[in-house]
Amino acid sequence: MSRVPESVPFPGAPEVPDRIFRGYQQLIYREAGIHLGPAKKALLVGRLSRRLRELGDISLSEYLKRAEEDAAERMKLVEAICTHETHFFREPKHFQWLERELLPRWRAQGATDSGSRSVRVWSAGCSSGEEPFTLAMVLRRHLPPEEGWRIEILATDLSTRVLERARQALWPLDKAREIPTEYLKSFMLKGVGSQEGRMKAGPELRELVRFQRLNLHADDYEVSGRFDLVFCRNVLIYFDAASKQRALERLLSYLGPAGYLFIGHAESLTGLTHRVRLVMPTVYAVRANQ
Repeated sequence: MSRVPESVPFPGAPEVPDRIFRGYQQLIYREAGIHLGPAKKALLVGRLSRRLRELGDISLSEYLKRAEEDAAERMKLVEAICTHETHFFREPKHFQWLERELLPRWRAQGATDSGSRSVRVWSAGCSSGEEPFTLAMVLRRHLPPEEGWRIEILATDLSTRVLERARQALWPLDKAREIPTEYLKSFMLKGVGSQEGRMKAGPELRELVRFQRLNLHADDYEVSGRFDLVFCRNVLIYFDAASKQRALERLLSYLGPAGYLFIGHAESLTGLTHRVRLVMPTVYAVRANQ
């Protein structure tokens, strides 16, 4: 999940002229669909200060021109102003519903229909990997491979830097506190030697997850097929209404007819689409007549 966090001015922060700030607003919106409000001036300065120094202490106006002309620099700009906040089993009611309601139903159906034992999941805005690996743990436990279940998880994010971290499937050991004991013991490896103080997802999880860079604001998504579950949580909240609706319609086009869309608890689809019905708070299914 990429988001623009709150920020407060710091001592010595230069003033950003409105004209320059509008240029950054427009560029970031075109590139990522993120609306950078006027209150984010101090954040912009703080997040770009290191890159400006790396480039020889150039000014904000000089850097804006460089980013407008250079696609790679635009990517660095967007990555600089976004932060990635995520946890294992974040918004636990989603995973409780999966464990208690949906997955037992799928497993029962699979017991009589071997053709239904395939599950595809999309974690859109996967950040450093906690969400897709939480999904991998839950699905692997409740839909065991020895019963013929095949699980595929696509994890995407705008940031190439955070995707590289996610691919490593390696986290500080204090992250273990976020994971229920039964899952922690079954699926996580405790680092030793040079990896002491870290934990890593086991190979049975890593083989389930595929990572790919994807911009939800892009005109086309390089994604194929339909998904049974689409998680896009705490991402759309940072888009304006037009960008949010456009991304939502594209996500829904990849959702299978019996699939479910999960959004964050601070988000709402009210007024954005009539194609879905509410299953439980922040969980949606496509309407039967769509």
